[in-house]
Amino acid sequence: MADQPQPDVAVAGEAQLAPTAAALSEDAGHHGRPVSWAAVVIITIGFLAGGLGLMVGPTWWLFWVGTGLVAFGGILALGTGIFNDWY
Repeated sequence: MADQPQPDVAVAGEAQLAPTAAALSEDAGHHGRPVSWAAVVIITIGFLAGGLGLMVGPTWWLFWVGTGLVAFGGILALGTGIFNDWY
């Protein structure tokens, strides 16, 4: 019984952390600007379209449309500074 901690001693895993400024903000889990998210959505749609184009047939026009969307989304992402969004 001597090994039990006193009630005023913090035990690993039971400590309460003070909330940080990021945790108090409204959108703490969704970093980035809307244009960055739009670029990611365009890249994802392009990737899915290109993959679908390869699975069905292959349907080369759909593959190339997907490739173009991925390229456009990548240029949009780099042009708007998507790498500066992370904090």
